[in-house]
Amino acid sequence: MMTAVHHDPVTTTDFEAIAAAVERTTDALQLEYIDGKLGFKTVPDGDHNRIINWLLLLLMPLAPGLFLHQGQGLKINGYRDSRARPDGVVAPLDAFVGHGEWAPSRDTVMTVEVTSHDSDTNKRDRVEKPTAYAEAGIPLYLLVDRDTAEIVLYSEPNDGRYQEIRRYAFGRAVPLPDPIGITADTTPLLDWVD
Repeated sequence: MMTAVHHDPVTTTDFEAIAAAVERTTDALQLEYIDGKLGFKTVPDGDHNRIINWLLLLLMPLAPGLFLHQGQGLKINGYRDSRARPDGVVAPLDAFVGHGEWAPSRDTVMTVEVTSHDSDTNKRDRVEKPTAYAEAGIPLYLLVDRDTAEIVLYSEPNDGRYQEIRRYAFGRAVPLPDPIGITADTTPLLDWVD
């Protein structure tokens, strides 16, 4: 007779311990915990990093009011107590001072993800993260989708989902609403698409 074994899901505390151990042993991947599931992001390639730097330079005039933080883990409370590590987080310069690896998302104005060339990109960046960020009340989610050569801007979170989703082909101007309040020329992105 076979006995069924019940496995409890990984808790947030367990995840944080696992993520810390992985971080101490390798730079090859980063762990996330979205919707009660452990996931990972591979190390970004050169074009991925260049896109983040393009956005950083674009947003620099907003400093010191807002800054593009890289590598900051966020507590996405309200969505199964998730832990996400966006490619970029637009928030006040000192928003994460005094917090550890996983900071509250309450001061986040916009999260940024650049798609990677891994098997989880579709589910992670296009499905799970928009839901998680909307449930956390993050006003804007900017997805730089290298597979489709477009920017997808999610805005107006309400009832756990973004009410407004706009798509812009690389090369078009992308208006980023207040509190960012700039229009991004995405022409340079055409040079960094595979």
